[in-house]
Amino acid sequence: MSSYLFKRIMVLIPVLIGMTIIVFSIIHAIPGDPAETILGQKATEQSKQALREQLGLDKPWITQYVDYMGDLLKGDLGTSIRTKTPIAKEIMPYLAATLELTVSAMLFATIVGVNAGILSAWKQNSWFDYAAMIIALIGVSMPIFWLGLMEQLVFALKLHWLPSIGRMNQRDPVESITNLYVIDSILAGRWDQLWTVIKHLILPGIALGTIPMAIIARMTRSSMLEVMNSDYIRTARAKGMSQFLVVYKHALKNALIPVLTVIGLQTGALLGGAVLTETIFAWPGVGRYIFEAISSRDYPVIQSGILIIAFIFVIINLLVDLLYASIDPRIQYK
Repeated sequence: MSSYLFKRIMVLIPVLIGMTIIVFSIIHAIPGDPAETILGQKATEQSKQALREQLGLDKPWITQYVDYMGDLLKGDLGTSIRTKTPIAKEIMPYLAATLELTVSAMLFATIVGVNAGILSAWKQNSWFDYAAMIIALIGVSMPIFWLGLMEQLVFALKLHWLPSIGRMNQRDPVESITNLYVIDSILAGRWDQLWTVIKHLILPGIALGTIPMAIIARMTRSSMLEVMNSDYIRTARAKGMSQFLVVYKHALKNALIPVLTVIGLQTGALLGGAVLTETIFAWPGVGRYIFEAISSRDYPVIQSGILIIAFIFVIINLLVDLLYASIDPRIQYK
């Protein structure tokens, strides 16, 4: 296991270096002048050129990349052109907000999707099976922005059950310790605040988790149907074991490998793909942070933000691979 883990970590290094080259190249191909964006169109050419020299934008591409990688190896993600703030310090609250939203969305998607897929396979060709798969198809096809707006209309504006925007009650802000408001509320012993934070998570979490939920449900059903026709499942039934134990104790564990892969991939995708949800619900996440940086040609923020998301994505994939062995003893890493 340790040798396999070491090899996988070594593989991550060229992957991340390749990611920095691709991102660096694409970002510098974006039309527009950061100096003009910062100073405005009425700025003189002399002032624009002075700012380019100050930011190092007048240097050749390869020199800028080498300088960026040198700072990166020192743990310096750079400084935002727009706010003049170190990115490592500035991005943490945004990253924490996206992580909190992603975790809540994947909890919803996994709990609902896995159980819907199990019951659909258990009750194959029943009305529940058809209804669940139709709902899953609608969930995959439904635009996130439309679902988010409908949630706000029904549950926030009409029924007044849940808040429509933000992470917390602005009149009673959470004392930030980890920037993860659920954890911060627990650490502070503020259970009323915890409930408020959870209510703010429900609507964006459901909107963001609907598509992964539908994908997980369909994958779980397909995997469970394949396992349910295995010889050892028929043997368990022949021994008189209850259907519930057959499904959840024997079949589910052996059907989890492809489902776990989908869960890992969807979790990584949500980290970088939550821009629409964050915009609709005014959620201060890393997606909006990077989008605003793109609008202002803030190259260091774009590069560092995408690199952090890529790093988290590959780490999630590594953890998923390691979980395979704990789920299925037949899988051994040497």
